[in-house]
Amino acid sequence: EAELSRADVEARLAGASAAKPADFTAMRMSGLDLSGLDFKGAILRVARLNNANLSGANLEGANLDQAWLLNADLTGANLKGASLFQAQLIGATMDRADLSGARVASDMSRASLKGAKFVGANLSADMKNQSMGMMRGVLHKADLDGADLSGANLSRVDFEFASLKGANLTDANLMAAELAGADLTGATVTGANFNEADVDSAKLKSLIGTETANLDRAKNLRNALRD
Repeated sequence: EAELSRADVEARLAGASAAKPADFTAMRMSGLDLSGLDFKGAILRVARLNNANLSGANLEGANLDQAWLLNADLTGANLKGASLFQAQLIGATMDRADLSGARVASDMSRASLKGAKFVGANLSADMKNQSMGMMRGVLHKADLDGADLSGANLSRVDFEFASLKGANLTDANLMAAELAGADLTGATVTGANFNEADVDSAKLKSLIGTETANLDRAKNLRNALRD
């Protein structure tokens, strides 16, 4: 149950400043309509935002570490440079959301990310926190059709059975990424690094830019579905 109303949230945001950003640490806001609000630089660590409507919200530079956003709606949200370390975004709707330059070691399994932007974002495994398990981007069965992941660090990210049809992976680092069963039909892979990436049973049809990607260094390439 939410402990704040939309009006309460708006009041906190109105009283915030660059020197003292709005702080919603561990606040319960599940189910609230927070669409279009300006959370730029806000602290939302461990906040409960399950099923919340954050469509069109400005979360640029916000701290969402360990936040709960199960089935939340972040359609078209601005998450540029945001921190989403260990955030739970399972089943979230994030179509056209902009996560450029963000740190996204989050669970986004089954999330809808059609047309989302991850330009220069870092979804890679945090090798310093192995005692806590592998902290990394998890996009198991996520829909990333048409997403822009150019220049993103996707090392060791879990893309198993994800859909990346028509996605832009130009210069992306996919080293040791898990792509088994993923659909990359028509994706642009110019300059992408596939070293040790597992492409077992992945759909690699009509890829653009394979001549400049080291696809030959991928694991289980012989089991991938190719042209």
